[in-house]
Amino acid sequence: MSVGARVGRPAPARLVAAYLAAALVCWLGAAIAIARAAPELATAGVAAPDVLLAVHLVGLGFLPLAVTGAALHVLPTLLRNDASRLRGWVALPLLCAGPLLAYAIAYDHATATWIAASAETVGFVLVAWELVALVVRAPHDRMLLASRFGVLLSTFHAAAALAVGAGLADRGFQPLLGVPHDRAIGIHLNLAVIGWLTLLIVTVGRTLTPMLSLAPAAGRRRHPVEELVLTGGLWLLVAGLALGERAPAIAGGLLVLGTIAAFALLTARTGRQHRLAGLEGPLTHMVTGMFFLLQAAILGMGMLFGLDASPARLTAYVVALLVGWAAGVTLGHLGKLLSLSAWTWWPPGPRPKQSVLYPRRVWLVEAIVFAVGIELLVNGVLGGSESMTLLAGMLLVGAAGAACVGAALTLRAGRQALAVHAAPATG
Repeated sequence: MSVGARVGRPAPARLVAAYLAAALVCWLGAAIAIARAAPELATAGVAAPDVLLAVHLVGLGFLPLAVTGAALHVLPTLLRNDASRLRGWVALPLLCAGPLLAYAIAYDHATATWIAASAETVGFVLVAWELVALVVRAPHDRMLLASRFGVLLSTFHAAAALAVGAGLADRGFQPLLGVPHDRAIGIHLNLAVIGWLTLLIVTVGRTLTPMLSLAPAAGRRRHPVEELVLTGGLWLLVAGLALGERAPAIAGGLLVLGTIAAFALLTARTGRQHRLAGLEGPLTHMVTGMFFLLQAAILGMGMLFGLDASPARLTAYVVALLVGWAAGVTLGHLGKLLSLSAWTWWPPGPRPKQSVLYPRRVWLVEAIVFAVGIELLVNGVLGGSESMTLLAGMLLVGAAGAACVGAALTLRAGRQALAVHAAPATG
């Protein structure tokens, strides 16, 4: 049996690099949009076009491209079978319609919205096909390093979030299937951030976070308990929002928090036991992301328990949950995964050290500046301070620029791997 069949062969380095580079361009655009939207963010103008553009550049531009690129490198190994050579390339230009869709939604261009949404949907279907194929082909007689259940449910929740988003775009500010507009937005956001991204982070992060930090792996388990509890909590939360009932929403939120707390303990153990020479981007983003997730949880649970759901609190909740947690953790792993992809596909012969392919200090600076920027943004929104939100936006632009520089350095150092078309080197 070949090495590819035994451990799973990831997508080629140049395909992974194409996805991650496109994602970083979208992230830079989103950071610039956040800086431009500073006045609206300070006044909690959540429906302002500039704010909608920034949010959707993250949700429709950066995250689909980044998560797909990361999944094409990571999941074949974790699920022990090969990635497709075709679907990823076909889906890439379709998912690149995300920024156009974000612009069309923000500035209410109906025709452009549906053209771009159609392309994005076909791209998502191809990616979902790839992920389901990886799950179906995963061997049942060997230990897998990621839960098939978690991957499938994460993909389903992404589809559900996309469907709800399409309904919101079609209905405008009118109720969606009887659910008021504001609660429908909450359902859309939580399906995407908790059901898609957080579930995927929990599913893959059990293996990936310790691996990238050179820490002991998480213990074996018989059943995907965390994924089951998180999913159950999510759907209780969704049901509570849909029905306007506080009790199921609170119960669901507590179940979600319990699952994330268990994952936070794993992250804390990784932080204590890692054998890296110094901190790196993935662990730094994971730890700071947990902090932003805690802030979002405090705001969210507070509003469920009766705290006034003011526009400022709702906006801060979105910033902390979507940008600080989901986008931040994803962003923090891109540089490392890009360097690992180049290392995996290095042509036969001596391979460079990881320190050559991964500019650790650049990504560490990016992670620190990003964290400071997000914290200032959350507090600027809550305090109604335009100067603070503008400073936060400028810091996020700087962090996005650092991320692009870090990726460019990896691409330059790993250009030999980008030219490889056959199976990755095994020596």
